[in-house]
Amino acid sequence: MSTDRKQAALDYHAHPEPGKIGIAITKPCATQYDLALAYTPGVAEPVRAIARDPEDAYRYTSKGNLVAVITDGSAVLGLGNVGALAGKPVMEGKAVLFKRFANVDVFDIEVDAATPQEFIDTVVRISPTFGGINLEDITAPRCFEIEAALREQLDIPVFHDDQHGTAVIAAAGLINALKLQGKMLSQARIVCVGAGAAGIASMRLLLALGALYENIRLIDRTGVIHTGRSDLNSYKREFAVDTADRTLDDAIKNADVFIGLSGPNVLSAEQLKRMAPRPIVFALSNPDPEIEPAAALAARDDLIMATGRSDYPNQVNNVLGFPFIFRGALDVRATTISQEMLVATVHALAELTHEPVPKEVLAAYRLDALEFGSGYIIPKPLDPRLIDRVPPAVAAAAVKSGVARLAYPASYPRLP
Repeated sequence: MSTDRKQAALDYHAHPEPGKIGIAITKPCATQYDLALAYTPGVAEPVRAIARDPEDAYRYTSKGNLVAVITDGSAVLGLGNVGALAGKPVMEGKAVLFKRFANVDVFDIEVDAATPQEFIDTVVRISPTFGGINLEDITAPRCFEIEAALREQLDIPVFHDDQHGTAVIAAAGLINALKLQGKMLSQARIVCVGAGAAGIASMRLLLALGALYENIRLIDRTGVIHTGRSDLNSYKREFAVDTADRTLDDAIKNADVFIGLSGPNVLSAEQLKRMAPRPIVFALSNPDPEIEPAAALAARDDLIMATGRSDYPNQVNNVLGFPFIFRGALDVRATTISQEMLVATVHALAELTHEPVPKEVLAAYRLDALEFGSGYIIPKPLDPRLIDRVPPAVAAAAVKSGVARLAYPASYPRLP
């Protein structure tokens, strides 16, 4: 980033007042009577009601529309373990996106925790405040342990966006890319470089959607994850396959799909040339992808490509997922975010891309035209239809999978 843009970013966060979020009052507070209702003595009535029935917290407080965005600062963006406090600007930014795209309120919480258990204990103790928990920027493998423990102990949705958000958007794009390339997920040979939170979650979701274990090659810093390795944690062992492949150079031969969740310049043009006909490359390292689009397209003119960047077509952007997933989950008071809810999100996003693009989307992106094809396999984040399509799909899946406390909202559109 240029010096001018760095200073502009600092100025944006500093002025006219520090930070990006604040608190708004939602009830009248103009008279003495208003204040008597807002606080003592009137506030005693909802206190008594909630003490009798905890579900009344959803009726009398902001709990039902309030999400905690929580980090320990151990894996902030591409900056690494910068600490909890330094992660606060990112958590505030996440709060902005929740509010802007799905009208979900957020408290950002930064936790100094030396161990996963300390973090887990902190979140469990503060959880009564919230209708949902969004975990953010927590390094692997501790993120898996933390999410699993919180999902087991809490009766509200717990979602680690670095895992599932990336997985959902990438899967939606991949389904469409495979369709355009005339391939099936159940037959596709998939190479994924990066066995951290996003990589493992993405492969798990692709398996749920129909991919086959034996067709997946997950690659970490040591190489292909295979059954002969003795250095694998329990999460990587899920994807250990019996194969002679040891390196990316081995695995990429005749692969249909390359998914990069690692770092820049991992995939060479020569390796791309050795992929199967009509390949798909999701080079999602940000800001510098595993292979630059210009180099990739020069190597293969039959390619469909996505990146994590907004200045290239087919951006895999998590904002397409987490605000709308939580909106649907909160609206039916889901106790968790089930696999069925994630799959429903994938299909809702994939299907939306097949419909005519509204004029306001074209105007927002300064485009004359946009239609389903190799340059448009994922909806644009500013598409106003997302709020009407994704939350209802998520809510319906929550009800169907038995994790919703409320029925499908009457105010929602009827789904097919």
